[in-house]
Amino acid sequence: MAGASDSFNSYIVVGGPENFAKTRALGFTMHGLKSTRRKMAAGIKPGDRLIFYLTGVKRFGGVARVTSEMFEDHTPIWSNAKKPGEDYPYRVKIEPELILDDGSYLEAQPVAARMTYTQKWPRENWTLAFQGNLHLVPHSDYELIAAELREAATAKV
Repeated sequence: MAGASDSFNSYIVVGGPENFAKTRALGFTMHGLKSTRRKMAAGIKPGDRLIFYLTGVKRFGGVARVTSEMFEDHTPIWSNAKKPGEDYPYRVKIEPELILDDGSYLEAQPVAARMTYTQKWPRENWTLAFQGNLHLVPHSDYELIAAELREAATAKV
């Protein structure tokens, strides 16, 4: 039987630092998901966690807790240079759980090597696990990433 601590789903949200900065500018109150992720986004529920993986820099930026059901909104906030017109319409309201300061994000590669989710890819191609906008990951991976983020946040102090 699942305990209260693992009664939520954990998702890795993949996006560039510029879209993470837009979510930060909103005070981590809302985040948008790509139009190609409607079905998966519809499964996100209040209490679930979003783990932010930043492409390009290959780092984790933090974790937010979902506070709403998914809703659709086409107000331009996030963008995708590779896909003009992508407006990340599937959105959830969120609140920050642990967000690292800009520029002090957690290096993903050492963490990814210890994640359960990434084991289906060859170790040297670990970034393949972070292709696409949204991934459901095991609770143990959320716990690992959250612990590493907490350590990184306290190490900086």
